Amino acid sequence: MKTITKKQDLISEIDSLKATGKSIGFVPTMGALHAGHMSLVNRAVNENDCCVVSVFVNPTQFNNPTDLEKYPRNLQHDEEMLRAAGCSIVFSPSPEEMYNAEEMNSTFEFDFGGLDQVMEGKYRPGHFNGVVQVVSKLFSLVRPDRAYFGEKDFQQLAIIHRMVKLMNFPVKIVDCPIVREESGLALSSRNERLNTQQRENAVKISEVLFESRNFVPEKSVNELIRWVIDSINKVEGLEVEYFEIVDAATLQAIDKWNDNCVGCITVYCGDVRLIDNIRYY
Repeated sequence: MKTITKKQDLISEIDSLKATGKSIGFVPTMGALHAGHMSLVNRAVNENDCCVVSVFVNPTQFNNPTDLEKYPRNLQHDEEMLRAAGCSIVFSPSPEEMYNAEEMNSTFEFDFGGLDQVMEGKYRPGHFNGVVQVVSKLFSLVRPDRAYFGEKDFQQLAIIHRMVKLMNFPVKIVDCPIVREESGLALSSRNERLNTQQRENAVKISEVLFESRNFVPEKSVNELIRWVIDSINKVEGLEVEYFEIVDAATLQAIDKWNDNCVGCITVYCGDVRLIDNIRYY
């Protein structure tokens, strides 16, 4: 396994792989890898000749400087996990390698078709501009045949599909299911910031989401939204930022049940922001 920090070195490696007809699977990450990430890496290793993983905490997708500063980083541990999984290349650039000063200080423009106006986009202005900015750069460098993304970031995944279509990237996006701890808590790098009590509290998020499926379609959409929010807010240390039930294709809020809807939630557990989602069909 090679660890590369310079764009030009990565381009040279990819050129060599392409020249010999090797297929490339790509997993973009911000590091602090866990079993959820590794499920993507394992698929990329198994389904391609070469697996490339980026480990880059992207500053342009953080609208909160404190969140960026506190984001967990442990490249050595990440490299050990990736080597054991059979990863071929780790790309771990500095922000200065990825962006010039103008890019760091301006908003990346993209036609989201409204996908950025709801849920995460509403509460984290500019976040998805930074996501599209960095993923488009990485796709241009890695030129993968397949790229693997987790469904935990459901809204992000929808935006990546739109980006690939509008920007004509010749890559297949592979949607991968949420990986959970045995307790049901969705795996996240941010879980590292939870203390023991907070972790116990956070399990209630998935418990309530799973239970909420029992009330469909008896409860109306709005009644179920209220029930989920109230149930989680009753837990000490948890505060729902939003819970919305949306059409899985358009991400627009629904008011009547259909066979293609998903509930998306963000909850603060102390000062740690956790996201999760559940399908209702």
